[in-house]
Amino acid sequence: MIKQQLDRFNRLELLGGATVLEKLERLSAWLGRDIYVKRDDTTPLAMGGNKLRKLEYLAADAIAQGADTLVTAGAIQSNHVRQTAALAAKLGLGCVALLENPTGTEDPNYLGNGNRLLLDLFDAKVELVENLDHVDEQLNALADRLRSNGKKPYLVPIGGSNALGALGYVRAGLELAAQIEDSGIEFAAVVLASGSAGTHSGLALALSEVLPNLPVIGVTVSRTDEAQRPKVQGLAERTAELLGVDVPEAFKVILWDEYFGPRYGEPNAGTLSAVKLLASQEGLLLDPVYTGKAMAGLLDGIGRQRFEDGPIIFLHTGGAPALFAYDSVF
Repeated sequence: MIKQQLDRFNRLELLGGATVLEKLERLSAWLGRDIYVKRDDTTPLAMGGNKLRKLEYLAADAIAQGADTLVTAGAIQSNHVRQTAALAAKLGLGCVALLENPTGTEDPNYLGNGNRLLLDLFDAKVELVENLDHVDEQLNALADRLRSNGKKPYLVPIGGSNALGALGYVRAGLELAAQIEDSGIEFAAVVLASGSAGTHSGLALALSEVLPNLPVIGVTVSRTDEAQRPKVQGLAERTAELLGVDVPEAFKVILWDEYFGPRYGEPNAGTLSAVKLLASQEGLLLDPVYTGKAMAGLLDGIGRQRFEDGPIIFLHTGGAPALFAYDSVF
């Protein structure tokens, strides 16, 4: 049902095919537990990442509305803003972004390297703000200013995470389900970083329909379970409504919130250990904001026997460009 409804929506075809599902051989041997990774870090635009899946739908809508500027927001080292700015450049659109510094650091590398450097290369216009506590109002005010200057802005939410953007991960969930079926393997769980909630809600929505017994575990990167749960649940419900389907009975929000401290954008010891382990064992680059924390949760979950028996899938959502902004912590 979801697949048929999904096909109704306009989408820019930017990925060029499915991302790979591959076994991490050395890590699996080291852990004594088979770990597979879904390589959404390898999407083809601007050093990869999960946001391109959401932007396939959001940018298609922007073009349909005649927009000439993509407007969005995020942290200084936002992967979402990086891929939005890159796609704007590719499509011949302008990009204006509001950026906050969630860590409060004055490290010049954090303020000017990594994703922030790439924004300049993509010719995005950046406005630094003290915080994004009222981001909807802030983005609307920015859009009003642009309209007064003759522009036609299109608002892309933080993380690309509204119902339309989440369709990108509904589609990814169906793609992953087909790969799982082709593998013939019965997996124990899928683990991913849970932040702005679009990736988590879209993936879990699709998988709960086609693989209802497969848990989708979101490791939070900025919030407690209590704060994150309504974001994931609410976005899943809005996405189902957009699709014109009911939320499947098997849909369940599973969150692990022990790994995001001390706060968003600031890695902890477990995060750094996970990043170093995957780099040294597999040559696989995680990041200190999202995937490092999610992998720390996966590794600790194995140690604490939180998973059922069977191989585990890790959704790699990208983020490696941010490593260059965090050199002081490694």
